[in-house]
Amino acid sequence: MTTYFISRHPGAVEWAAKQGLVIDQQIIHLDPTTVRSGDTVIGTLPVHLAADVCQRGARYLHLVLDLAAEARGRELTASDLDASDARLEEFVVATQT
Repeated sequence: MTTYFISRHPGAVEWAAKQGLVIDQQIIHLDPTTVRSGDTVIGTLPVHLAADVCQRGARYLHLVLDLAAEARGRELTASDLDASDARLEEFVVATQT
């Protein structure tokens, strides 16, 4: 089983390390076809990719922030993430047919 952390942001990567998360692969873009049942994917994926991850039998943990409007659109540090109450929340996402 592999734990992926998906982010292109240095502050998020630093935040994850400070949380003591055990990450097998830190990547900036997820190819969902690499995800296997039992894997864990952590990040801020678009909903259709999160659904694909869940459909493959993996866990999806979303990096949630309570971000102030003025903080949007700029690179955040690990301290900024802490100040924004950064946390991981598990989501199970499914497509409806």
